[in-house]
Amino acid sequence: MLKQRPYLVETLTAIGLILAPFILPHLGFAPNTVNRILVWGLFGIGFDILFGFTGLLSFGQSALYGTGGFVAAYLLTIAGFPHVVTALFIGMIAAAAVGYLVGLIALRSTGIYFAMITVAIAEVFFFVEFNPLSEWTGGENGLPGVPSPSFDLGFTTLHFTSGWSLYGFLAFWYFIGIVAALRIVRSPVGAVLRAIRDNPLRAVAVGHNVHGYKLTAFVIAAAYAGFAGGLLGVMQAFMPPDAFMFHTSAELVMMTAIGGTGTLFGPLLGAGVWLFLQDFLQAALGLGAAWKLVLGVIFVLLVCFLRRGIIGGIVDLYNLVTRRDAARAAAAEAAAQSTSVTPAVNVEALAMPPRERGAASFTGPILQASGLTKRYGGLVANSDINFSVNPGERRGIIGPNGAGKSTFFKMLTCEVVPTSGTITFEGNDITGKTVTDVCQLGLTKSYQVNQLFSRLTVRENLIIAVLAELRGKFRLDMFRRIDSVSGLTDQVNRTLAMVNLTERADVPVSELAYGEKRRLEIGLALANSPSLLLLDEPLAGMSPQERVETVKLLKSIAKGRTLIVIDHDMDSLFELVEKVTVLQEGRVLVEGTPEEIKSNPKVQEAYLGGVLE
Repeated sequence: MLKQRPYLVETLTAIGLILAPFILPHLGFAPNTVNRILVWGLFGIGFDILFGFTGLLSFGQSALYGTGGFVAAYLLTIAGFPHVVTALFIGMIAAAAVGYLVGLIALRSTGIYFAMITVAIAEVFFFVEFNPLSEWTGGENGLPGVPSPSFDLGFTTLHFTSGWSLYGFLAFWYFIGIVAALRIVRSPVGAVLRAIRDNPLRAVAVGHNVHGYKLTAFVIAAAYAGFAGGLLGVMQAFMPPDAFMFHTSAELVMMTAIGGTGTLFGPLLGAGVWLFLQDFLQAALGLGAAWKLVLGVIFVLLVCFLRRGIIGGIVDLYNLVTRRDAARAAAAEAAAQSTSVTPAVNVEALAMPPRERGAASFTGPILQASGLTKRYGGLVANSDINFSVNPGERRGIIGPNGAGKSTFFKMLTCEVVPTSGTITFEGNDITGKTVTDVCQLGLTKSYQVNQLFSRLTVRENLIIAVLAELRGKFRLDMFRRIDSVSGLTDQVNRTLAMVNLTERADVPVSELAYGEKRRLEIGLALANSPSLLLLDEPLAGMSPQERVETVKLLKSIAKGRTLIVIDHDMDSLFELVEKVTVLQEGRVLVEGTPEEIKSNPKVQEAYLGGVLE
């Protein structure tokens, strides 16, 4: 629907904002309550981009909310700055700059540690506002006298003072904020943010600068927080000190959870529920301070029974009524049964050669490791390995458990830094480079355990990988339509054909059969046209027939590119590769063709026990 009517959401939002003053009073909403909902909703848009779309839970948004608000309020009161809107934008820029600095610190950690750092930073800002900077912030008294906006049109002057008069001003900026956010989440940057939320490890592995995009999301959230903080001062004609307090961040999190994360409109809906109930419990029921207890219970019930928030619950109800979920599940089951065996490979669809990345004049081994050693304290995982692979070769790596295969593979893909030795790819020393950097050079890997973007569709998974090649590891094209990226659709479609998933392109990954997920895992590594593809147990967990068909698939994929494969299925591996390297106790035991390895006495005695005879 959005592709056919790209501005439908924006149009409905504008209509809703226009009709709100005529409808909400009849539902018991006071104008001041509606204005507060808009400010919280705008504040929450940035937080939802950070948490709902990127997966970063921050409890420090109050620091940025207060920073933008107090900078704008200081300019409009103490400094005597005459332009309200300009002051709001200056406050927003100040909050974004602070957010950038805070993000550099907080994003050094992940998960709960990231959240705790943001809590600590918020407390630091609260202390600084009340003490060292009280001369500029007013301390516990705040900054009174923030002027209301007015615009001289020549023939008349528009004044936005309070109540429904101020509503028009706030609604306008909320609309601008939601339109900008919709453009961001529909852009290539938005697609990468969703990928980071689902699986940051794989986002790195397909070639994206995850830290840069996380920092971008943090700065965007800070900018929204700063502008909303300035609007708070304008709305109340007073910038309150509690903007910096921790409960401001906590309420933002709860409002977003109530409304629904990852929706952009969830914070607005959550704020509406929260503030309406707050006013209702205090005024209508006369509960006084006990309203917090009742509202807390209501919040717990909503979170327990509507795990995806109110908007998520509405979507689930709609799917239930229309029975889309049942139809989709039946289709997925039928497709899984019909694709339990990998279909025949469409060889003509496999004509997607590796992309030239400046190594056209290179000659010699495509990958070469010299003296590669990895120590973990006193444990030597790999010792003095010399290894080289020629362009176009299909190389297999085998060895018993504990032989050091996984560590060796991770060093080749730069997931693990070697203790000593060097790794050269297409003549470039990649020792110590990041996974993202080597992926951009044309070296990619599939994982033994599927690393997919499980909340996205098959097509969206491949889009993430192809974007890394077409745009590079980091690019801020936040207001560009994703379908305007040149060559994106064609390359995604070719990759779908290569791994036989064209018919399943728009199915969520969670609904795929295991064999389909394995093919998608290979497709993610293949999507950005690598010249060297490393496959970590691509046949793991497959049925015998699936393995036969997957070997055929890999042989077709190998045309024009180099493969290095680890797998425990010796028969399938020997059929696939041209040369085998055997590791034992972290060293290269022997190398040779599959026939030579089968008949080698050292291999039979030390590893295979004669089973390859």
